[in-house]
Amino acid sequence: MPARLRAAGPADAADIHRLIVDLATYEREPDAVEVTVAELRDQLASERPPFECLLAEDDGVVVGFALYFHNYSTWRGRPGLYLEDLFVDPARRGRGIGKQLLVRLAQIAVERGCARMDWAVLDWNAPAIGFYESLGARAVADWTIFRLTGPALSNLAQAT
Repeated sequence: MPARLRAAGPADAADIHRLIVDLATYEREPDAVEVTVAELRDQLASERPPFECLLAEDDGVVVGFALYFHNYSTWRGRPGLYLEDLFVDPARRGRGIGKQLLVRLAQIAVERGCARMDWAVLDWNAPAIGFYESLGARAVADWTIFRLTGPALSNLAQAT
């Protein structure tokens, strides 16, 4: 039986946070999560939430999520959908829940006129890479992801 998918709301902040921590643990960064349940709740309740989230429920328990937001393709002149995180409880993997979440995200992207979906995956995560490729996704060659955080971000913001 497929999982039940639904859009997350402020009341789901604790479940989303739990899954974010589980994902960070899986990605070998268990202490990297800074966001709190209260922050997630407030963001989801805001007039313009910075993200949207799909939840997957199995037997009434939230077992997976896909957290996403819109970006923009200047070359295509249309919005895109960026998948920040996709995670399914390891005990529930192999049952098609991850595919359900990605299928629904693709439907949302098409419904909203998005030109593409993008996401990043750790280079050592062979199961995820194989899964994404099995759905028709392809790695983008010749691109490197850059990031500014913490002092580097603050320093650049204060540069003259």
